[in-house]
Amino acid sequence: MKQKWNFKKLVIVFFILMWIILNFSYVFATSEEPNLISQAAILMDNKTGKILYAKNQDEKMYPASTTKIMTAILTLENCHLDDLVTISYDVVMSIPDGYSSASLQVGEQLTVEQLLQLLLVHSANDSANALAEYIGGSIESFISMMNTKVHELGLSNTHFTNAFGMHDENHYTTASDLAMIMKYCIENEDFRKIAGKASCAIPATNKYGTRSYVSTNELIVPNTKNYYPFLTCGKTGYTTQAGDCLVSCSYKDDLELICVILGGKTVNNTSTRFSETKTLYEYGYDNYSIKTLLNQNDFVTTLEVKNATKDTKTLEVLANTSLEALVENSFSENDLNSEINLKENLKAPIEEGDILGNITYMLDGVEYKTDLIASHSVKKSELLNYVLKFGLGIFLFIAIYSIFFRRKTKRRRKKVKNKYL
Repeated sequence: MKQKWNFKKLVIVFFILMWIILNFSYVFATSEEPNLISQAAILMDNKTGKILYAKNQDEKMYPASTTKIMTAILTLENCHLDDLVTISYDVVMSIPDGYSSASLQVGEQLTVEQLLQLLLVHSANDSANALAEYIGGSIESFISMMNTKVHELGLSNTHFTNAFGMHDENHYTTASDLAMIMKYCIENEDFRKIAGKASCAIPATNKYGTRSYVSTNELIVPNTKNYYPFLTCGKTGYTTQAGDCLVSCSYKDDLELICVILGGKTVNNTSTRFSETKTLYEYGYDNYSIKTLLNQNDFVTTLEVKNATKDTKTLEVLANTSLEALVENSFSENDLNSEINLKENLKAPIEEGDILGNITYMLDGVEYKTDLIASHSVKKSELLNYVLKFGLGIFLFIAIYSIFFRRKTKRRRKKVKNKYL
């Protein structure tokens, strides 16, 4: 009976240990890096620009209609949403067969905002040319503006030859460059809003009836098999040469990530631009998180201030702002190194909140920096002034005494001399 009871206890202990091991393994597990079918991809943290995943990120690829995010941002930067655009003959006739359009009519009038919705939601190529002609004066001038913006952003592997992504050997980009263009675009709230629409409805115009479209980006359309609730905005693209493309942005757990998929395929009736975008986002959210390196007003160091009063010379140095970093979940604070740089020859007086220097953390090639400030005011010591004043008084006393003594001595000598004459 005793042996049987011991066996039961061993079984119970065994299952408890297995439960603990499995649960802790789950907690600390790090997802394996995804193995993608798409030809090129990148996953980037928007705040820091840190790359969380990359595949052929600097290989030149065709962007197809992801080109339109550049067309959209240049439009937003160079006109107003309520500007009225009249569609020209060249705009209507310049779209090749097989490319999507919104059936814009010659002489039709739409606002810039309506054209942007057609551009980013429906991926209308005629809308892209209409905006290009309106902003640049001609489509050719607008293309020049596109490439100028590429240069301003410091991108060396991107070149545009049209406003909507029509295939051309000289119309190319990379996953890395496209992520940086998207990073720039989402700084604009109007871009975020329009590129984040699941659908759009354009009221009747002077030439055409109501237009309604669902976004080509299935990740942003609710109640679809590819819906991803954390996606905030994005733009699809496709040509035979470019394959399936998607540039997008997602927000979850205080992390805003940018994902680019180029050269995707369709597998089991699902485009890899959707399935692999979701895979990359979940890889990022499963393996990375925000770590607070410093809170605002955290104590950093102490210093002794020269020529300060005894009560105020010991000064605590504080962090001016909070510092947060994107780190792997396996990150340990023991891996954290900082560099403190204080101004030279710090002397009183110092006011509370004055900037005294800075502190820098380097993590995975990304620099995190904040100013260091004074915790309290430091008063200048008057002791030296007192010493100087006292010394000056002694000097003056000696000088006056010396002059007076010399005069008195001269008088005595003169009296003695006169006495013997």
